[in-house]
Amino acid sequence: MAVQSGVYRGVPAEERVAERRARLMEATLAVWADPERRTTMTAICAEAGLTERYFYESFGGLDEALTAVMDAIASEIESTTLEAAEEAGDDPTARTRASLDAFIALLRDDPRKGRVAIVEAAGVPELRQRRTELLRHFAHRSAEEARTMTGLPRRSPAEDEIAGLLFIGGMAELVTAWLDGAVDATPDDIVDAATRGFLGLYG
Repeated sequence: MAVQSGVYRGVPAEERVAERRARLMEATLAVWADPERRTTMTAICAEAGLTERYFYESFGGLDEALTAVMDAIASEIESTTLEAAEEAGDDPTARTRASLDAFIALLRDDPRKGRVAIVEAAGVPELRQRRTELLRHFAHRSAEEARTMTGLPRRSPAEDEIAGLLFIGGMAELVTAWLDGAVDATPDDIVDAATRGFLGLYG
């Protein structure tokens, strides 16, 4: 029985809400990435073992839950790749390869993340705008990374942004084909090609 403080069985109300939201986020990822299942609120609640009441505790609707999952994946990709680049030092090739290796490793370890963020999101009309915004954000971050790396030519901001869009757009298509099995390539093959592509665009 909850008491006035909101603590139930020793767990504060805020922690219980956060735990339920985490379960719903994981369930949304699982259902959305499964081609054999329809992505509905009912399916997500069943996967999480929670009622619709708790779904609405965390999200205003299905689109909000899908967007939250997509944003969480994008944040994980950004933090993981940035950390890998920083650990690699100042050499442009080493930084680029480390960042891309971390990205591909993330998708290899949990292919669901790449499938929903890059592939499935494109098929949901309500999410296409957010997907476009995220791709452009990563293109901008690619341009920023190229500007801060030593050893690469200095170009105009417009040229860097164009190169970033080409790189991220190409990566999205490559990863989609890889996840679909349309490209027979190992993770190292993808990283090698992407590293050459990035340095070629900015070199």
